[in-house]
Amino acid sequence: MARSKSSQRWLREHFSDPFVKKAQAEGLRSRAAYKLEELLERDRVLKPGMVVVDLGAAPGGWSQLVRRELGDSGRVIALDILDMPPLAGVEFILGDFREPEPLARLEALLDGQPVDLVLSDMAPNMSGVDAVDQPRSMYLAELARDFADQHLRAGGTFLIKLFQGTGFDDYIRDLRRRYRQVKVRKPEASRSRSSEVYALATDKREAQGQGAGNRNE
Repeated sequence: MARSKSSQRWLREHFSDPFVKKAQAEGLRSRAAYKLEELLERDRVLKPGMVVVDLGAAPGGWSQLVRRELGDSGRVIALDILDMPPLAGVEFILGDFREPEPLARLEALLDGQPVDLVLSDMAPNMSGVDAVDQPRSMYLAELARDFADQHLRAGGTFLIKLFQGTGFDDYIRDLRRRYRQVKVRKPEASRSRSSEVYALATDKREAQGQGAGNRNE
């Protein structure tokens, strides 16, 4: 089947992308690893011994980078509804974190150990229609935020990909109720025409609402 012009353009851009080439040369699973690398280095997020949960982890670029940076210390637990080839030192849960069974497996793995950092690079399958894509992306962002509410220790850090548009400003305001500091970053590896940015929320407050309807004022 012949590819559309937009598909052909994307393929040309993808394979000429310096971050794609760099990821291939360095054995990383995705160019997205360089977004995370810049964010982690700029704000010195990772510390030895951390317990990190990576939501929507497949194909594993973020988990791979975090495991490399942590060395032999700490834990990396990855979750996704898509299967992911094994990564040394990464514990993977296949399933939807909104459902009880994968969450029960996560709780069993943690065995009472607090989570220091929750990562989310999740995005919906984009249709190209903003009125459809933006609500879907914000829904995923709300789910990730609520997951962090329930599993992240007080003082912990939450890093999430967001798309600027309807609901973005409200979401950032809500994060500021839950965390003592929130920064919005656009890494160099993010394509300039993309509306994606990353919110880094640090120092989670003690008392948190358990769900989207609750607010910690």
